[in-house]
Amino acid sequence: MISKENVKYSLKHLKKKKNRSLLTILSILVGITTIFIFVSFGLGLYNYVNSFVSESSADKVFIQTKGGIPGIDQSVTFSNEDLRKVETSSGVYDAEGAYIKVVGAEQNKIKKYVFMSSYDPEKYLLIEMSNIDIHSGRELTKNDRGKVVLGYNYLIENKIFPRVSEVNDKINLDGKDFTIIGFYESIGNPQDDSNVYINNEYFNDIYPEKKGYDMIIARVDTSNIDRAVENIEKSLRSSRNLKEGNEDFFVASFGDLLESYSSALNVIIGFIILIALISVFVSAINTANTMITSVLERTKEIGVMKSIGARNSEIFKIFLFESTFLGFVAGVSGVILGVILTSIARNTLSGMGWGFLQPYYSPSLFIGCILFATITGAISGIMPAINATKTNPVDALRYE
Repeated sequence: MISKENVKYSLKHLKKKKNRSLLTILSILVGITTIFIFVSFGLGLYNYVNSFVSESSADKVFIQTKGGIPGIDQSVTFSNEDLRKVETSSGVYDAEGAYIKVVGAEQNKIKKYVFMSSYDPEKYLLIEMSNIDIHSGRELTKNDRGKVVLGYNYLIENKIFPRVSEVNDKINLDGKDFTIIGFYESIGNPQDDSNVYINNEYFNDIYPEKKGYDMIIARVDTSNIDRAVENIEKSLRSSRNLKEGNEDFFVASFGDLLESYSSALNVIIGFIILIALISVFVSAINTANTMITSVLERTKEIGVMKSIGARNSEIFKIFLFESTFLGFVAGVSGVILGVILTSIARNTLSGMGWGFLQPYYSPSLFIGCILFATITGAISGIMPAINATKTNPVDALRYE
């Protein structure tokens, strides 16, 4: 352990060369802050995705057409016969078809284009899959005509329209007036929170030209989801007269989505962290350079300390402590700055409607960043500290 006197000596020198010390700290701080920001948001995204894999969504799979955009591309859809085939597939307990369409929503001559989703209120699978509850008002029923439930953003002033909507207000959709009977909770992204919802039967009444369902949601046996997915694929190939490998649809569970999403997120975050690590590596070189310069500047001091009995181990500890201390201060400062910046980003993103983009702070993240910066500083100081111990006291006292 380094003695208290040597610690005081090291801190006094760092304070004396405060401009150089601050620049060294800053160089490490930038990399640590970058790592903290992206890891915290990455953890937040993982938690958001995992929140969907709950009892209300883990037993759902969804069937969607390949290539097309639901609500926009109507070239491939699902028929009632496709829905029946899915419902009767082994391992499937229930299934629901859903329509998706882009509609023009209007309030006081201000028009915005949003997505309309329809579902079967008696099955409710689409809403369960989205994992949302009613915020105010009530849910749709099978017999509702001219009634809609809106997403959360209609409750926020100037988010979609200047005026906040309320239960029993009217909203014009594609030239037709609808009565608002409820609002859903926030999902966390502008598109979903701007949705309007009606039931399937009324959707068919007002859009008879719609060819078929844009999506099918099925509740399956969770003990063997993979087998249920295989059975659904087999049934739909039969219904749509398609050969294996030539499907114009895909079937996915939340586990599949989580795996693909996590893989993509891992690549993105890993790439960004790699850039940050390069920054930290450059910072380590800068720290080593600072310590080498410090050794050269204090050659005479080292000679004096050795001549009065200082051991090589004490000289080594002094310079290693200084580099380690700079890394520690950079780590703590980087974490503090990271918390400040992520908090600002969180509030900004929430205000823009991207509430699902939230940082997640864990003790391991704080400790890991500080520890990483401290170790980086320590490693950077090892070689300069070793060089300091090799100083010849006789030559050092003659050094100018």
